[in-house]
Amino acid sequence: MSIRPEAAVPDSRLARAVTEFIRDNETDLLFNHSSRVYHFGALAGVHRGLTFDRELLYAGAMFHDLGLMPDYGSADERFEVDGANAARDFLRSYGVSEADLSTVWTAIALHTTPGIPVHMHPVVALVTAGVEMDVLGLTYDQYSEEERAAVVSAFPRTPDFKDDIIQAFYDGIKHKPETTFGNVKADVIADKEPGFRRGNFCNVIRNSRWPGGAHAPGCGCGQP
Repeated sequence: MSIRPEAAVPDSRLARAVTEFIRDNETDLLFNHSSRVYHFGALAGVHRGLTFDRELLYAGAMFHDLGLMPDYGSADERFEVDGANAARDFLRSYGVSEADLSTVWTAIALHTTPGIPVHMHPVVALVTAGVEMDVLGLTYDQYSEEERAAVVSAFPRTPDFKDDIIQAFYDGIKHKPETTFGNVKADVIADKEPGFRRGNFCNVIRNSRWPGGAHAPGCGCGQP
């Protein structure tokens, strides 16, 4: 069982350098997650018939959560911006063009902003596509069982990945909660409609089609 060649990691100096850097600076949990994000993003690009630069997609996917790590997390910027800045600095040292730096920066900065990246440059769209598949399972059925198994076999999910990744998110942002302020328009609906129930990111993770994890009683997801 192997990953489709169209979604393989590029065999290039830059890709090897990205792999080494992220392996040295992220936990195994985040390294494997980021690797799966790349492969699921690349597969999404193949499925959608998109033309995309695999090196840039790989850089965006691998750096997208680096801002959660203490050495790269700032005191007052969103973690997405921290990761985007780190990727830009790293890629610039390898002579990547300013236009491509901007694309990767944007892909990382917007990967937690649903509904927007899909309308943008393929690299921007596909980093988010990979995240939405690996973390949320939103497009689980758009991948074959063989594709899912090949990616997970190469870069395993921990038995409790759903809760492990939520914990990793929390550990990376708990010191700067003010940076987590979300889609402000949800506040508008809540203000005008007292019965409005906000979507809950953690509930989507735990209730995804991915195996593992369990519904938490009283979590507010509406399940008994």
